[in-house]
Amino acid sequence: MSEGAAPEIVTRFAPSPTGRLHLGHAHSAWFGWRAARAARGRFLLRIEDIDPGRCRPEFVDGILEDLRWLGLDWDGPVRIQSQHLDVYRQALERLQAEGLVYPCFCTRRDIQAEIARAGAAPHGAEGPVYPGTCRRLGPAERAERMATGEGHALRLDVAAAVARTGPLAWHDRRQGRQEARPERLGDVVLARKDAPVSYHLAVTVDDALQGVTLVTRGVDLFEATHIHRLLQALLGLPVPEWDHHPLLTDAAGRRYAKRDRALTLAAMREGGMTAAAVLALAAGG
Repeated sequence: MSEGAAPEIVTRFAPSPTGRLHLGHAHSAWFGWRAARAARGRFLLRIEDIDPGRCRPEFVDGILEDLRWLGLDWDGPVRIQSQHLDVYRQALERLQAEGLVYPCFCTRRDIQAEIARAGAAPHGAEGPVYPGTCRRLGPAERAERMATGEGHALRLDVAAAVARTGPLAWHDRRQGRQEARPERLGDVVLARKDAPVSYHLAVTVDDALQGVTLVTRGVDLFEATHIHRLLQALLGLPVPEWDHHPLLTDAAGRRYAKRDRALTLAAMREGGMTAAAVLALAAGG
């Protein structure tokens, strides 16, 4: 890159292998692929398989098959998150060492009951916002409960984290400059017993390690970006630009989902549709 030239555009498509790809996935993949190719940049593929209870190897194979059929090629090796757990663990340990993570022993039922007792029902992008019950536990009680092997998750203390970083902002190509408001999602989970790293932490670390400069993803993940911007600041990671595209919907205005098996790319292919026809639908045309 010559002096004064704009940085290379690097985008990524990062599906979870919990089912076959559908038209909504194809739209998201096409959107990132087009952004990279139009700028003569790089388009990366990442498999986000950190949830062992839901992810299946056969769905990884299906993702690769579907993208190749559509003609959406990617650059470099496919990054498989489950092969990099040590990297995420290091990031988590850094946050723990700085006193920004605490153990949470609450079940989902406990959280709902606490919200009900408070007389309000705040909802964030991922359901009810955690009311901070276990944040108020003292060090001795935390240590005692952990020593007994009581199940727990690890949460980010968002208030403490914001106090550490100060005000933050990020930029979305559609909605412009955004003041970071991570408190909208509350003290998010960073790890739990059955998943050693959460989506929030893993994608933030991966985007930095892979050199992603433009995060293209659906508008349903817009709110999550507030947390990701906070994690970038805490971990000293570079800040990309974002472009949260509208979701592709069916004729009734419903977003596509993995439960719509008849609308998977595999089903369309088996039904005789060509890759060009499916890609035209995915592109919204």
